[in-house]
Amino acid sequence: TVGAVGYATIALAQTYARADIKNAEGKTVGTASLRDTKDGVLITLNVKGLPEGLHAVHVHAVGKCEGPAFTTAGGHFNALNKKHGLKNPEGPHAGDLRDMYVNKDGTGRYESLLESFTLAPGQTSILDADGSALVIHASPDDNISDPSGNSGDRIACGVITQVAGRKK
Repeated sequence: TVGAVGYATIALAQTYARADIKNAEGKTVGTASLRDTKDGVLITLNVKGLPEGLHAVHVHAVGKCEGPAFTTAGGHFNALNKKHGLKNPEGPHAGDLRDMYVNKDGTGRYESLLESFTLAPGQTSILDADGSALVIHASPDDNISDPSGNSGDRIACGVITQVAGRKK
């Protein structure tokens, strides 16, 4: 029926992106997949070989991940000029995400649905001219301190890139 065809077309009209996450030595330690949905961007992150414990995860404003410190990724993605932190009354940055837990064996899985940015063109798109990066920090985020929540060193980074052929 026309209704079913229309629904299938809507389901395929999504934008997809991914990031290969590398540590300071350049070794791949994980992958992230991102998908625009009607409710926000769904991020799924799988890692291995990272230190056990809670780690801050942020989307940074520049799509460059030059180790070992990953400072080329710039600050957090902050298209709406907010303050840092999910608990900050003047925030959060669009790139502020919840912490990720890494198990004793160095593996972790993270999934979150975010309304703060998009993969579609516009002011809050992380697929803008200079791109964006997904950064994992050494420590958890305190969710209030500006500019980065006392989250420590950047221990892993991946450039977020649109997946070719997945936007219909």
